[in-house]
Amino acid sequence: MLGYIIRRTGYMFVTLLFVSVLGFVIIELPPGSYLEFEIQRLRQLGGDMAPDQIRALEIRYGVNDPIYVKFWKWFSGFVVGDFGESFEYKMEVRDILWAQMGFTVLISTLTMLFSWVVAIVVGVYSATHRYTIPDYLLTVLQFVGLSIPAFLLALVMMVFAQQVLGMEVGGLYSAAYRSQPMSWAKFIDLLKHLWIPIIVIGASNTAWLSRVMRGNLLDVLNMQYVQTARAKGLVEGRVIWKHAVRNALHPLVMVFGMSLPNIISGQTVVAIVLNLPIIGAAFFRSLVQQDMYLAGTFLMFLAIMLVVGNLLADILLAWLDPRIQFE
Repeated sequence: MLGYIIRRTGYMFVTLLFVSVLGFVIIELPPGSYLEFEIQRLRQLGGDMAPDQIRALEIRYGVNDPIYVKFWKWFSGFVVGDFGESFEYKMEVRDILWAQMGFTVLISTLTMLFSWVVAIVVGVYSATHRYTIPDYLLTVLQFVGLSIPAFLLALVMMVFAQQVLGMEVGGLYSAAYRSQPMSWAKFIDLLKHLWIPIIVIGASNTAWLSRVMRGNLLDVLNMQYVQTARAKGLVEGRVIWKHAVRNALHPLVMVFGMSLPNIISGQTVVAIVLNLPIIGAAFFRSLVQQDMYLAGTFLMFLAIMLVVGNLLADILLAWLDPRIQFE
């Protein structure tokens, strides 16, 4: 196992190098630059920049540098923790990233826990009560969760929270607490608002995982070792949860590595609709504005989470099934 982890770590660094090169090239492919967007914005507001000012900004941000020079400036700084300066925010990318990382990690972690717990419980119940009315109702809800776009569900949840529950919607805090320092009352207010993005972001993933869990558990329940366990007189709950569910989890664990970056990238539209202070919305804006250092850093962190998540998924899979050998 140790040798496998060392090899995979080496592959991870090579993969991240290719992702950084390819991602930076794709970000640079659209015509124009952030400076052109800024000049156009000023002209729409009735202002303009003198040619000397434009030239000074081009030199400052390296707009006219060859792409390999731009990439090396960013990548050489990235490996030592210097992610460059955001053109739009006029701030260090590191400061922007850390300012939004807390809420991003919080919402992503709670969404993953919500999706996995609900999906496993619903999948097991649906598989053990198939062709019953609750099974049919759960199947309908699963297809609804898969088919409704996240932005539409976000709008529905906002209307429900405002009209039925009387909540202030948009953001993670009520207006009275947004500018206040953290306190117990503000924390309670955060919890009151946090369930909306968790349900909206996790709905589609929960529906899909529960369908996978149900289908795989139905296959496992028909295997001979499960029938043997029942024939030995084991309690049905022990047969299902200790023997069948453990092997039925394999497909869910295999996609675990893709879950976290998918949740963060899937937060983009929801973050815009719900006005959430998380990375997804800032990543989208940096791509539109061609803020290359900010967009490239976000892309690299998504890639890091993907490869690390895949490694953790492989280790967890080996723990679930001792028959798996990596050597």
